[in-house]
Amino acid sequence: MSRLINNLFRLFLIAVLVVGLIAIWEQIRGTGFLSRFRRGDSTTHSVVLKEVKALGKLELVKYTFKDIVEHEQVNTFLPNANAILIVEGEATGCIDLTQITADDIIADEDSITVKLPAPELCTWKINHDRSRVYDTQFSFLNEAQLVSDAYQKAERQVKQSALDGGILTQTQQNANQMLKPILERISGKKVGLMFRDQAK
Repeated sequence: MSRLINNLFRLFLIAVLVVGLIAIWEQIRGTGFLSRFRRGDSTTHSVVLKEVKALGKLELVKYTFKDIVEHEQVNTFLPNANAILIVEGEATGCIDLTQITADDIIADEDSITVKLPAPELCTWKINHDRSRVYDTQFSFLNEAQLVSDAYQKAERQVKQSALDGGILTQTQQNANQMLKPILERISGKKVGLMFRDQAK
């Protein structure tokens, strides 16, 4: 019986020691103490131009978001790792002008009707230069992966927030406000704009 108690006591001491070491590591890493031992950074770039595309997408609106992202990585044995990020992201709505064909333009004596492609969400991204990692805890095993997963989660949220915020509707409204006067000035006729079904 005493042997079992001794073994349990040893396991308890080991568990306390491990938790204590983790806590000490988190405190040391958070103070920037380890940065004193760095000798500097060296970065080498090998940039290769992979592809060139002709762009025909007219950007008509940009949404900018700020978000506080809390991401938790559930572990089996160790304490759950978590990261808190303060991020800034942006999303742009556009119309792909390359999809317009001759059949989409109907001209009468005094008016022109143009059928435009459905507005779409062109880009959504995180502005990493305006975002930062606020805090991480218990991420000593794979902090880079934890932060990367948190940024991916934030990027998906930027896309969803833009769609929920009506960016496609705003893109359509801006197209009417911006394109219609320009086309009327160029053609000298009254211009009406129509849109295809919003498939994207």
